[in-house]
Amino acid sequence: MINLILISISLAMDCFAVSIAGGATVKRPRIKNALKVGISFGFFQAVMPIAGWAIGYSFRNLIENIDHWIAFSLLLAIGIKMLYEAFRKSPEKDKVDITRIPTLLILSVATSIDALVIGISLSILGISILVSVLIIGLFAFVFSVSGYYLGHKIGKIIGNKMEIVGGIILLGIGTKILIEHLL
Repeated sequence: MINLILISISLAMDCFAVSIAGGATVKRPRIKNALKVGISFGFFQAVMPIAGWAIGYSFRNLIENIDHWIAFSLLLAIGIKMLYEAFRKSPEKDKVDITRIPTLLILSVATSIDALVIGISLSILGISILVSVLIIGLFAFVFSVSGYYLGHKIGKIIGNKMEIVGGIILLGIGTKILIEHLL
């Protein structure tokens, strides 16, 4: 359960960072917009692991002997990707309204790709998908709504630090899984 909560927090970091950035562009955050952002991010963060879990479950018998290496590799790749994106310098862009439906859907899918890969890892490890997606979706919702509200106040101060924390957590969980299976 602790690993699942840590994974949920890590996945929610992208949503949180995007929500902070989106909240930073508004003069006054509105509950309607905050809920729209939270529901969209939470929904996609919950649905994508189901798809990944189905893919991983289909091939479980073929990969049982190397499942810990696969889970480690997937979590390592996601963690490194998050760290890379956190440290990468990107040019300043115009303010974007993340509450516009097309923009929100694109951001929701983009931030939930990692959750698809996590779903594959969950199936390999034999972890219950129902409990997992509920927790993942709930954390994404809460972090997104909170980030949207906090964004207009602290968005520029926090910046990419949330992605750094999320990347480190995923690297740690992947390493823990590998060590547990090797010992």
